[in-house]
Amino acid sequence: MIRLVTFAAALLFAGAAQAHTFGAHGAGFIAGFAHPLGGFDHLLAMIAVGLWAAQLGGRALWAVPAAFVGAMAVGSVAGLTGYELSGLEQAIAVSVLILGLVIAAALRMRTDLAAMLVGAFAICHGIAHGAELPEAAAPVGYAVGFMLATALLHGVGICLGLLSAHKLGADRFGRYAIRAAGVAIAVAGVYLTVPLV
Repeated sequence: MIRLVTFAAALLFAGAAQAHTFGAHGAGFIAGFAHPLGGFDHLLAMIAVGLWAAQLGGRALWAVPAAFVGAMAVGSVAGLTGYELSGLEQAIAVSVLILGLVIAAALRMRTDLAAMLVGAFAICHGIAHGAELPEAAAPVGYAVGFMLATALLHGVGICLGLLSAHKLGADRFGRYAIRAAGVAIAVAGVYLTVPLV
């Protein structure tokens, strides 16, 4: 968990990430898989979804990440058809900020409401990914790649959350470590949002 906090804090010294970190021209599965890993805004949001799911526990462990992946698929279809959302980059940056805040506050929420919240964010992320699908040589492979990478990043967040709670003590230090990671993600979200205002 300390590594995650350090990593998130180091992001503050990086330039603002954009959803479209590289073009998809000639791309297939590998480029689609790499795409979420190439933008810190996407990377942090997807790990944060996993961390929050771990905090919520129970059914949220699978339902919240599944809602994100499903809603992102819907958003990618919208992006593929040419749908444009005003302020898309700002919405993605704000999703990082809000997810960091809910983790830092250890916000308890019904699983269905948490799924709806992350689903709203996922649609924005999906539109950004879907906008590049027409340029991809293998759009289906590209889509499968970024969906799989998203699910794996959620899994990383869940594992970090569960391991921290277990190794550091679920009653005190583990919870504080996860919340500290949320603070770092929220601060990174502020940093990503400011240049876009």
